[in-house]
Amino acid sequence: MELIKMKEIMTGRERVKATFRFEKTDRPPIGYDANGGIDRRLKEALGMENRSHEDFLELLGVDYRRIAAPYVGPVLFETPPGRMRDPLEGFIMRWVEHATGGYWDFCDFPLKDAPDEAFDNYPVPDPDDFDYGAAAAMARSYGGKYALHLGDPGVPDIINSNGRLMGMEDVLCHLIFDDEAPVNLMKRRAKASLEIMERTLEACKGEIDFIWLGEDLGTQIAPMISLELYRETIKPIHKAFVDLASSYGLPVMVHTCGSSSWVYEDFIEIGVKGVDTLQPEAVNMSPEYLLEHFGGRLNMRGCISTAGPLAYGTDEDVRENCNRVLGMMEQYGGYHFAPTHAIQDNSPVENVFAMYQTVYDRYR
Repeated sequence: MELIKMKEIMTGRERVKATFRFEKTDRPPIGYDANGGIDRRLKEALGMENRSHEDFLELLGVDYRRIAAPYVGPVLFETPPGRMRDPLEGFIMRWVEHATGGYWDFCDFPLKDAPDEAFDNYPVPDPDDFDYGAAAAMARSYGGKYALHLGDPGVPDIINSNGRLMGMEDVLCHLIFDDEAPVNLMKRRAKASLEIMERTLEACKGEIDFIWLGEDLGTQIAPMISLELYRETIKPIHKAFVDLASSYGLPVMVHTCGSSSWVYEDFIEIGVKGVDTLQPEAVNMSPEYLLEHFGGRLNMRGCISTAGPLAYGTDEDVRENCNRVLGMMEQYGGYHFAPTHAIQDNSPVENVFAMYQTVYDRYR
């Protein structure tokens, strides 16, 4: 396979910044997220198996790069035998095999049914224990070629990230009943993330182009929590991050899985400029619905379903789907071409290739 690209007249940085302003670009910004198995097979098909991941992203034409300050502090958590543990958040994972590969699945939930003392004493990374100079050096190394962002779909991600520690049922109950110790931990973790982001922004002043946040707020068929609960507990945390970004003149994109459009008016109210993932199968998340209600007011990243033609159709089905989404999004601008979350291992390589080739063919 050989990806045939178009002649480009903009850098990734120029393209993403213009897209956030709803301006016309040579092509939409391109994003890439994939599970390990399909990522490996795609690299092999494109002859990139012995090249760096950075080389692979450049080959695809991915316009974004994430900047993060490395952690240089003490070890915060012990890892149980046969498990993987996140060094900063402490969630625990086990390897699970499936028919097309495998993945690290969350398990054990160290704060499930925990007493208040466990929440009070749970380690949170100290913002002093990060190398902000290294983040600045990383940002400068790209030379203005790509759009650089701080954060990712896991920041602050109140429900999902704390659910990995407490279990989803517990975290939702703690939020609903405003349980003091668990909610204080959620706020303490978000506050540390906010300070780390602020210090990274200051170290990388002039290099960062947008902030990427995350908050999974929906199931496939309905909101996960009420709008009232969102406004009382989570919205003030989101607003603090958006206000920080605004103080540096940067747009904010929020990753939202599932049926999440019910909260987008509140996002707009606090200054969010874009939303990410946009699973079209979920209720009120189709491109048609999103454009009718938010077209021209929010940037949109995603809408190329990882549970539709990309996984189960032919390469022609994929091209048709991608062209359909692109055609709708072109009416308003502000669109970032990307899969809905990570491309799954059950997606044929030919289909993933067709997805990315389609965007180049359309704007050639």
